[in-house]
Amino acid sequence: MDGVMLPAVGRIVTPDGVVNGTLLVDGDRFEGILEREGAPTGWVLPGFVDVHCHGGGGFSLANGNPDSAREAAAFHASRGTTTLVASLVSSTHEFLLEATAALRPLVSDGTLAGVHYEGPYISAAKCGAHAVEALRDPDIGELTELIEAGRLDGGGSAVKMVTVAPELDGALAAIEFLDQRGIVPSIGHTDASYEQTAAGIDAGAQAATHLFNAMRAFSHREPGPIPALLDDERIFSEIIADPVHLHPGTMRFAFDTSLPAWTLLVSDAMDAAGLADGTYMLGRHEVDVVDGVATVAGTDTIAGSTITLLDAFRNAVRLAGQSVQAASQMASATPAELLGLNEVGAIETGKYADAVVLDDDLNLVSVMRRGAWLKV
Repeated sequence: MDGVMLPAVGRIVTPDGVVNGTLLVDGDRFEGILEREGAPTGWVLPGFVDVHCHGGGGFSLANGNPDSAREAAAFHASRGTTTLVASLVSSTHEFLLEATAALRPLVSDGTLAGVHYEGPYISAAKCGAHAVEALRDPDIGELTELIEAGRLDGGGSAVKMVTVAPELDGALAAIEFLDQRGIVPSIGHTDASYEQTAAGIDAGAQAATHLFNAMRAFSHREPGPIPALLDDERIFSEIIADPVHLHPGTMRFAFDTSLPAWTLLVSDAMDAAGLADGTYMLGRHEVDVVDGVATVAGTDTIAGSTITLLDAFRNAVRLAGQSVQAASQMASATPAELLGLNEVGAIETGKYADAVVLDDDLNLVSVMRRGAWLKV
C-alpha cells in the first residue's frame, strides 16, 4: 500500500528495529514491509493501545452507554489509539453489571478491547475522583457476576482488568481469583505498605494503575507501594505522561527504572480530551477543566486527564527524553502484551494493520485501523 497517506520512504518502527520503507497491507492485516532506498521522512508506528481511558471528544466510556462509547472510541482512533479499553469508575454493583453487559457487544465487534474496573475495590484514603460512598472491599461473588456479565460468545470475558488496593480485606483472595481467570489484577488507588504491596504481587497482581498517582508517597523509612511495584519484574507500570500528573523528571525516572518492556503509557482521559475548557462529568462527579487540567469541581483533586495517547507518546519523547522507538513500545507493544492482545501492538506480518503516521516533528499525518484510513 503506497499512497498519499504514507511517506515514500518512512521510518517504520518494528519489533526488530526501524526499517526504512513503506507498508504492505492485505485486507485488514499487515503483509510486510517494502524496504526502499533514499532519505526517510516521517515515522510509521504501530497503532496505539490505551488500556486506561474514561472517554474523549465529549463522549464517555464510563457511563455504560454503548453509543457514547462508540463515539469516544472513534475520537481516540482518529488520534492514533486504534485499540481502546473502557475504564469504569467506582459505582454500585448493579450499575457495573449493566454497563458491562451494555459494552460487551462493542468488545465482540472489535470497537473496544475490553473493560477495566478502576474501582470500587480501592482505598478511601487514595480514591482521587472516585465517589467514596461507592467504595467497598473486594467481593468474589460480585467479581464472578461481573465476569459472567461480560461473557463473550467466542469464550472469555469482556472484563480484562480490575484495579485493587491490596490492603483491603479480601483483596489478596480477589487478586488470586482474577489472576486464575486470565483477568489482570492491577494495584492502584492504594495506601498499602511495601509489605502489603509485595503480598499483592505474590498473590498474582500484574500491573500498577497509574504509578505514583493515587498511591501512598515514597518515604525512605516507609517506602510504600511505589518501589515494590517498580522493582518487581512481574509488574507492568502504567504512566500518565503529562506534566499535570507527573513531573518530567518523575516520568524519566520511571521509564529508565521500569524500562519500556514493563512500562505502558495510558491516557486516563475523560470526556473533555480534545475539547475546550468547561464543565464535564466523570462518574458521579462534576469536573471543571481549566487550561486543560481536569479537577473535581470545587477542589484541587485531579479527575483524569485531557490528553490522548498521542500526547502521552510525544511527552515521553519531548519531556522525558525517550527515543521514538522506546515511546512507541510503551504506547503499543507493552500494553498489548499486558492484556494478551496478540493481534495488535506491532507492525508485524499477520497482525491487524493498525498504524500511526507522523511527520519528522511528531505531528499526526494519518491513522490506519484494520487496513482502512481514518479521518483525522
